[in-house]
Amino acid sequence: MPQPVFDETFYKQLDDLFIWRRDVRRFRRDPIPEKDLDDLLTATTRAPSVGLSEPWRFLRIDSPERRAIIRNDFKQCNADALERYEDDPARIYASLKLSGLDDAPHHIAVFNVEDPEQGKGLGRSTMPETTTWSTVMAIHNLWLAATARGIGVGWVSILTPETVSQTLSIPENWRFIAYLCVGYPEEKHATPELERAGWEKRNPERTQWIQR
Repeated sequence: MPQPVFDETFYKQLDDLFIWRRDVRRFRRDPIPEKDLDDLLTATTRAPSVGLSEPWRFLRIDSPERRAIIRNDFKQCNADALERYEDDPARIYASLKLSGLDDAPHHIAVFNVEDPEQGKGLGRSTMPETTTWSTVMAIHNLWLAATARGIGVGWVSILTPETVSQTLSIPENWRFIAYLCVGYPEEKHATPELERAGWEKRNPERTQWIQR
């Protein structure tokens, strides 16, 4: 396969893709075509992984019973998180829709195999956590591929890892990394919802190199 040539138009489109990749919380309920879901899974396999270990495992959660257990866990964790805030932060937090669990047509749980045989341990002797980073790279691949297709992804992090793993009957050497809601977004924004709501704003210093 000849190496493609990327021009200035592509650079601009790629930058737009980064800008419009948002953490979606509000979804339409119509399902994504199976081919598009398969394409997203294919995109994950093109992520780099330490030692070519491919430690990621992507599970589709279709069972209403299992979804309900995870939804209840989120509800409790979310209530506990709200109690940590007061005044304006509490008001803003309470106004945010922090989960798409009710409306998103597709739920995807992502796990990392802690010590996979594949890869033969290359690159992990001093930094074994690189398998986790590889799995996060695979998630990012899925996220960008979804955005390019007009599909939204929301990362639900307010969950108890043990509850998710037990609910999904996961092997002991699989570590829970992410619970993703996937579907067509109700609306699209180039600015993060947390910034629009006044929760936080970007720090321009993060776009500067730290010199040593």
